[in-house]
Amino acid sequence: QVQLVESGGGLVQTGGSLRLSCAASGTIFSFNTMGWYRQAPGKQRELVAVITSSGRTNYADSVKGRFTISRGNAKNTVYLQMNSLKPEDTAIYYCLGKGGVDYWGKGTLVTVSS
Repeated sequence: QVQLVESGGGLVQTGGSLRLSCAASGTIFSFNTMGWYRQAPGKQRELVAVITSSGRTNYADSVKGRFTISRGNAKNTVYLQMNSLKPEDTAIYYCLGKGGVDYWGKGTLVTVSS
């Protein structure tokens, strides 16, 4: 059974930084694309950033220049470095692994206080 587990969320003040991590288990194949989505209260889940196995990245306009996505040396790991955090970044952040189907983690809460 494939599982994605996120970590690194927490409470931070405006302007602070957090680093999210995601690791997958239970699979022998490598995800071509991994990424991060987020869902704020009362809003739909939205793309934050994705990265392919070749290193191509795509970011939401709202996080460009502040967030950096990267893949780890271990198979099926992905990170999200979040700098200059704003209250509007407050959300549950979900890890995504795209194989033949999409696999999602359960999420990690990021709260940015003003």
